Amino acid sequence: MSILNNALSGAVASQLALSASSQNIANLQTKGYTRQSALLSAVAPAAGSFQAGNGVRVTDLMRFSDGYKTQQLWRSASDLGAHSQTQPYLTQLEQVMGDDSASLSSGVDGFFSALNAVAGVDPTSTPLRQQVVTAAGLLGQRFNSLNNVFNAQLQSVRQQRSALIDSANSTIGAIASLNAQIANANASGTNTSSLVDARDQAIDTLASQMGLEVSDQPDGTRNVSLKTGQSLVLGGVAGKLSVSGGAAQTFSLTFAGTSFELDTTKAGGQLGGLSTYEQDTLLPLQQGVADMAQQIAAKVNTQLAAGYAMDGSTPGKPLFVYNAGSSSNMLQVASGFQTSDLAFSADGTPGDTGNLQKLVDIKSQSITVTNIGSVMISDADTQLVGRLAVDSQQNKSALATTQTMRDQAQADWQSTSGVNQDEEAVHLVEYQNMYQANMKVMSVANALFDATLQMMG
Repeated sequence: MSILNNALSGAVASQLALSASSQNIANLQTKGYTRQSALLSAVAPAAGSFQAGNGVRVTDLMRFSDGYKTQQLWRSASDLGAHSQTQPYLTQLEQVMGDDSASLSSGVDGFFSALNAVAGVDPTSTPLRQQVVTAAGLLGQRFNSLNNVFNAQLQSVRQQRSALIDSANSTIGAIASLNAQIANANASGTNTSSLVDARDQAIDTLASQMGLEVSDQPDGTRNVSLKTGQSLVLGGVAGKLSVSGGAAQTFSLTFAGTSFELDTTKAGGQLGGLSTYEQDTLLPLQQGVADMAQQIAAKVNTQLAAGYAMDGSTPGKPLFVYNAGSSSNMLQVASGFQTSDLAFSADGTPGDTGNLQKLVDIKSQSITVTNIGSVMISDADTQLVGRLAVDSQQNKSALATTQTMRDQAQADWQSTSGVNQDEEAVHLVEYQNMYQANMKVMSVANALFDATLQMMG
């Protein structure tokens, strides 16, 4: 009887629809889950038949997914990653270099103030001369302490990038594996929704680490490449990222036996953000501070060499030692330097201050600093800190913007793909009523069948 077949198909269809709704509700709080719904269609009657139809069937389990919104989610993850990783480093440097008790400006002012104090009282005073040597030592400590902060950040950035490479390789492998599983499941007609969700989550994780381009393929797989064009995943084949070197890291990508050198400053995401920060901010800032230390030491030592020490000897001994490339002792007072070695006299007379006055004038002389250019010694640190503050503020603004874009992208994705509890509750009632109605039809069909048998008996 067609009425019985129709009712049976309706009951089966409503069960599948209820199963989809129950799966949605079960995953209400599952991150990255895409809701599903049974797609129902009427079964047409047989050719030449005057029947109303042959019931209903589930033609597909539809995933509510918008490719554009998903792509936007991944792009926003990459942009957010690029700025979020660098801000802690910028903030730390701002706090260290802007602290009056530890800044280079205070150290420079202290050193030249000690020279002024000698010039204004007695150039032969041992205590005042000792203050100059002490102030020189403190200035050197400030340069060395700041250089240690730079080196610690460089080490941290490089370790973080190495960890990102390891994590990315694991994720790339997972995406390729899921691609293979999805292709096999599609070929056998199996529902792939959970596999696609897992793959999309993996791509989102990878997108936060580096900028990606993702393209869909006819077999359900997704190819993933860097935004600079190099392939990371093609179907079920995965590439491998690698990093080598210590202080000067180099990055490469190996895919299908071919290796490519990578410029990570163009990679986007966390990897690109860290590399850009290192190349554009941290290393130039460290070099700028080194320029200050080197040129201050050279100017002071050169001027001391033009004067006479307390015992009338000339040339005067160098006060500072600049160690290029040193990790912890960039600038220090020369070993064994004594207060009597300070060559303040211009004519050999112990009480003369001719050379001392020239030493004091050094503060207003110009030096050349990386990324700033020619600037007075007294203003060099202030301009370095000001440039750092601009970079930090720009990154903060970009971070706030990208966070808003990420939140909006997530909300847009959720509006399409996320589970709506109220909507699913309505579906449960609808499909429950559908099931009960079809069971009632089956009961009626059974009663009609029994009545027919009685009439024929």
